[in-house]
Amino acid sequence: MGRYRIHVATGAWLFSGSFNRVQLWLVGEHGEAELDLWLQPVRGQVEEFEQDVSQDLGPLQFVKLRKHHSLVDDAWFCDRITVQGPGAFQEAAFPCYHWVQGGGVLTLPEGTGEGPPQGSGSRAQGVVQERGRGYWRMRESTEEGLRDLKKVRAQQVEEFEQDVPQDLGPLQFVKLRKHHSLVDDAWFCDRITVQGPGALEEAAFPCYRWVQGEGVLTLPEGTARLAEESTLDEFQKHRERELKERQLIYCWSTWKEGLPLTIAADSEKDLPPDMKFHGGKRLNYEWTEKTGLLEMILKRVYTLLNSWDSLEDFDQIFWGPKSTLCEKVHQRWQDDELFGYQFLNGANPMLLRRSTSLPSRLVLPSGMEELRAQLEKELQNGSLFEADFILLDGIPANVIQGEQQYLAAPLVMLKMEPSGKLLPMVIQPPTPPIFLPSDPPLAWLLAKTWVRSSDFQLHELQYHFLNTHLLAEVIAVATMRCLPGLHPVFKLLIPHTRYTMEVNTRARTQLNSDSGIFNQAVSTGGGPHVQFFHRAMAKLTYRSLCPPEDLADRGLLGIPSALYAHDALRLWEIIARYVEGIIHLFYHGDDAEPLVSLADTLPRAPCQPCRHSAQSPLSALQTLCPEPLVSLADTLPRAPCQPCRHSAQSPLSALPFRGHDPNLSSPSRPPHMKHMNTIPTS
Repeated sequence: MGRYRIHVATGAWLFSGSFNRVQLWLVGEHGEAELDLWLQPVRGQVEEFEQDVSQDLGPLQFVKLRKHHSLVDDAWFCDRITVQGPGAFQEAAFPCYHWVQGGGVLTLPEGTGEGPPQGSGSRAQGVVQERGRGYWRMRESTEEGLRDLKKVRAQQVEEFEQDVPQDLGPLQFVKLRKHHSLVDDAWFCDRITVQGPGALEEAAFPCYRWVQGEGVLTLPEGTARLAEESTLDEFQKHRERELKERQLIYCWSTWKEGLPLTIAADSEKDLPPDMKFHGGKRLNYEWTEKTGLLEMILKRVYTLLNSWDSLEDFDQIFWGPKSTLCEKVHQRWQDDELFGYQFLNGANPMLLRRSTSLPSRLVLPSGMEELRAQLEKELQNGSLFEADFILLDGIPANVIQGEQQYLAAPLVMLKMEPSGKLLPMVIQPPTPPIFLPSDPPLAWLLAKTWVRSSDFQLHELQYHFLNTHLLAEVIAVATMRCLPGLHPVFKLLIPHTRYTMEVNTRARTQLNSDSGIFNQAVSTGGGPHVQFFHRAMAKLTYRSLCPPEDLADRGLLGIPSALYAHDALRLWEIIARYVEGIIHLFYHGDDAEPLVSLADTLPRAPCQPCRHSAQSPLSALQTLCPEPLVSLADTLPRAPCQPCRHSAQSPLSALPFRGHDPNLSSPSRPPHMKHMNTIPTS
């Protein structure tokens, strides 16, 4: 009795909304009430409304919903429903996290937690084996491999009770077997919890994997523990069996000689089931890929018959949804201030460093003594900075549709003004002449455009693909091969490696393959990118992966306008503090410093390299990191930090700066053009 406030959240996936109407019921301990309202869910929206209910429902237990349709059953991805009853201080949450289809009534129990992957149900029979004396309450989630002949449905938690005649003592394992007749319908089991007679808490047996075949799957009680803490021989045997099985599934392979090892998979179809995209993720990924390709085709058709004679003609392809920052870049991409700002806080803030001396490759022609004096003055004041693209020097450029492309390896000298603005002073291509802000406007603009093009090549190949994707994959595969599921480090790392293997496998087969878009559209494609990778690998150090050391080595600490540096240090501190706190729960006393080395933990023993490569994960990591490996507490923050690093280095975060083509792509003329009166055209 009273007024209820209800929030209905629809997912952000593509097509998550629905044109169908949705009906709701509230179910409490004392009764049930049908709400006098009809919803029409909208993608990414949280709909809020209030409803008066005449009867006393008591504490809410369930929310029931039904989606009505006439001609078309338009699926709806329901994220969650929250309800705040009369006099309640908190909302009751009813998570859903899956697609709603058909005209049946869906019952959502009150509870919290992350939903399973879409499409995780199964029509096969599920049997849970447990033994114990007394009265046992069991719950299966995902959701439910129910008992005996019952069917597993997506996002269900089934609870049942069972009498067991004998005394088992504290539970150590739950075993399960999924029976099938004609079709082996895979089931994604989230977890199983059991509360025994006299127990105050439930024992949790996490699964979080796809269950296929008819073999017996053994799930240990989920408390994290080290090997030496497992007093039962059965736990040790389970750990050994688990790793042996994983090492047969997760094998190493060599994508390109001299580069980090990868998962052995020729395509995403060859990946282990637990490493593949789940339904919603796959749909969103592939749809985004197709819509992006369609947009490119439409823009190509739209401009097919038009000649481009001015910079304003680029606006012909600058349409579609744009952020405020993207529009600002569009308006000001020619300004020196924005040019310098991007080295500090743009798509690639990893190259800039404070100068400690004038670079040896900076060649100032005679008659420029005044410029040299100005550079030396800025150097003495500590306000001289440089961005050197020397890694691109000598890399052969791609040939696209029969036309030779061009690559530049410029050196950029910049000065930091007292206001915090970073402004360019000199741009030098690999060979003189040099470019200055006092040059004709279009000549200076051409030089800056070449710098932006080189920055794109360096960022995508070195900092994005190599330092983020490939290194993260080494950690992801080594984690699966070398750490059992009960190891605390496994539990710490595994949430951060989700989808890494499929994303990278798709990148190698669809982007960086011979027929991939990188070879078809990028100046370093067509083979030269592999040569560049080898150069970048030779320069990669362990310190460069750690923001505190990297920013200190580049002289970027304490600069108020270096927003990336400030954010990176804050995130690093938070992640490091969290990781060290978890590790110190398990490593005590003399073991706490220096704890356990990465060599002893990740690539233990050394993971029995499989037939695909003679290298072990340790040798791969040693190849990546010439410096000595450091303690686990100092090492692990880099692994969970890879998703953060990826979010900072990904194309999505770079899009606002590169959404306007002149701030990204290569001009179609070689970079040695010193004087020009018209902008180059194709």
